[in-house]
Amino acid sequence: MTQSVDLWVDPICPWAWITSRWLLETQKVRDVDVRFHTMSLAVLNEGRQMSEEYVDLMRRAWGPVRIMTAIEDKYGNSKLEPFYSAFGQRYHLGAQRDDLLETARLALIDAGLEESLVDAAVSDEFDEDLKLSHFAGMNPVGFDVGTPVIHVGEVAFFGPVVTPAPRGEAAGTLFDGVVAVASTPGFYELKRTRSEGPTFQ
Repeated sequence: MTQSVDLWVDPICPWAWITSRWLLETQKVRDVDVRFHTMSLAVLNEGRQMSEEYVDLMRRAWGPVRIMTAIEDKYGNSKLEPFYSAFGQRYHLGAQRDDLLETARLALIDAGLEESLVDAAVSDEFDEDLKLSHFAGMNPVGFDVGTPVIHVGEVAFFGPVVTPAPRGEAAGTLFDGVVAVASTPGFYELKRTRSEGPTFQ
């Protein structure tokens, strides 16, 4: 039986990008169906103390998640992954980070979606739907975590934070282990200090 895996991401998060690549790899070796959803680091961090640099990043981060919400409104959930992947290829791998709207516009073209959807980035038209998606992902895990957030059936958790994304059977082994650990009643945390930054493949 195919297992549904729901992944909540903010397009600007490098760790969510790597986790998404891992889950797409997992689809090749396990009977899982990965569905992408939108969460917002800007929404998550509202009212928190942040550096001036991070405040500016959160201000700009509204654009891509608004576009993702507009895509889901127009096309349905299935078109989120093509845009997210196209955006990530440019933003994370291509380091096209200075102009998020231009990066998003080009990603829409790459994904075969209407270029005009970039206009959603500077509109609050979809903010209510964006927040509904955000809280649907975050409520089961709490708000002292970020992205990625994954739901596998009734089990919800933050992470895994891993770099680089495992490939082949290693991806499936990690999936099996993460779900087993997260499914254990009363289990909350397993962590070690990160010794390297995100590695994109």
